[in-house]
Amino acid sequence: MALLEIEDLQVYFDIVRGQVQAVDGITFSLGKGETLGLVGESGCGKTTAAFAITRLLPSNGHIIGGKITFDGRVVAGSEEELSLSKRKRRKYVDALMHEIRWNDVSMIFQSAMNAFNPVWRVGDQIAEAILEHEEVSKEEARKKVIELYKLVGLDVDRIDGYPHEYSGGMRQRAMIAMALACNPKLIIADEPTTALDVIMQDRVLAEMRDLQRKLGMAMIIITHDISVVAEVAEKIAIMYAGKLLEFGDITSIFRRPSNPYTIGLMASFPSIKGEKKALFSIPGSPPDLSNPPSGCRFHPRCKYAKGVCKEKEPEPIEVEPDHFSKCHFGLEIFNGQLSEVK
Repeated sequence: MALLEIEDLQVYFDIVRGQVQAVDGITFSLGKGETLGLVGESGCGKTTAAFAITRLLPSNGHIIGGKITFDGRVVAGSEEELSLSKRKRRKYVDALMHEIRWNDVSMIFQSAMNAFNPVWRVGDQIAEAILEHEEVSKEEARKKVIELYKLVGLDVDRIDGYPHEYSGGMRQRAMIAMALACNPKLIIADEPTTALDVIMQDRVLAEMRDLQRKLGMAMIIITHDISVVAEVAEKIAIMYAGKLLEFGDITSIFRRPSNPYTIGLMASFPSIKGEKKALFSIPGSPPDLSNPPSGCRFHPRCKYAKGVCKEKEPEPIEVEPDHFSKCHFGLEIFNGQLSEVK
């Protein structure tokens, strides 16, 4: 049984002129101990999907369809939840997620400087999570924080420092320590290397990978940088405009991508191997999700687009075992049988 199962998840945001279809019908699963890379441009719905899993959506965000199951327990879309009134549903979700957050699922938030409270000592903030979810004394919580600092490579003498006294890499390690505080089964890391230089990025990613293997956790890495995913993940999910366009194991998708958006995304990052060549830029801009295009949402920017792409939304095609592409011509692209439309 999968640790995390997401089925046809839909998350919309209420705005003045209607609704933003931030996540619109995504489906994927994650096994125990696996790492999934959730990749796409800014605004594609990656972080919204993470906030739906942890039920941390803002007040104008709503899960309007689909189901999220974690470790056999339905955390969104259960019949019990849907049968309740809006006010009772909020209390039901709060009680349910208080048991699950930190204990089972924790999150490394984007931008560690902003994620920490600037007027609280970093060690105290990590201890607070432990005290809230485990029956331990303050002394025991502090001892655990010291152990966590050692685990992530932080000097324990900095435990009483404030966030502004930490470097970017130190803050990121402290966020990882906080996420590990209650030994979760799943960690969701939202852009964990943002604002770090490439050397520090490599160190942090290596540490996260080593910790995951040592502790046997599952992990979701959210990023726009497909090269980050290549380093740490076994599976990859490519998102665009609220849709999941390609899903499969990392080797299959890097070897033979079968969706035009994935191909464009991979071509937009430099490689340190092979001949030097100009980087590809996907033309146009992501669509307005309060009024998304008809058919395939990528068709206005797609070099392979034909009439059917504008008229009909594609269904996921299994181009090889456990490798899916949401494209009318996914199989032809996979087999190298499709040419660009001029």
